[in-house]
Amino acid sequence: VLAALRGAATVTGRELGALRVVIAGAGSSGIACAKILIAAGVGEVTLLDSRGIIHPGRDGLNVYKAELAEITNASGLRGGIADALRGADVFIGLSSSQVPEELIASMAPQAIVFALSNPDPEIHPDIARRHAAVVATGRSDFPNQINNVSAFPGIFRGALDAGATRITENMKLAAAEAIAACATDELDADHIMPSALDPRVAPEVAQAVAAAAVKDGVA
Repeated sequence: VLAALRGAATVTGRELGALRVVIAGAGSSGIACAKILIAAGVGEVTLLDSRGIIHPGRDGLNVYKAELAEITNASGLRGGIADALRGADVFIGLSSSQVPEELIASMAPQAIVFALSNPDPEIHPDIARRHAAVVATGRSDFPNQINNVSAFPGIFRGALDAGATRITENMKLAAAEAIAACATDELDADHIMPSALDPRVAPEVAQAVAAAAVKDGVA
């Protein structure tokens, strides 16, 4: 997700620090994505679960959501997905819920939509493209597939090569940078990520991860 967002931000002429990102889904993937985007310097991240926007003081937050409530949603938004998406730059769907077209239309100009639930994206990419400059899914039959297979082989190869004792945040950031770099030659709205089968990706990720492990002192 971070690698794809770097590509999408470049295509739309923006910096990560200027983006307001909305993540629908606060399970393990949503929480992990929120944390790495914050670590990468994304301007603002707002996280939603099935009860709406996560914010400090909301009843029923588990320990993980309570932690995220303190470091997300800097604008202090309340309510549901419609409130979160109004004027947002980026939507990341990780919840299997459906998002109506009018909510995507309410996003900022040059919006970025990552509808990643499989097999049914939160909104069909053809519909999302009516309003968004960049659209990605988790599927291989649409442009811009975002899939963990781009990251895992290289991350673990690099960790093993370095003899790392754990995976640090910097190792994950390094992996995302390496993935994003493999897409620069053909970067456009339909190619914000290298193909999941691109043979360059795993070796580049492995090298970057191993170097980050050494730098972090975990190798």
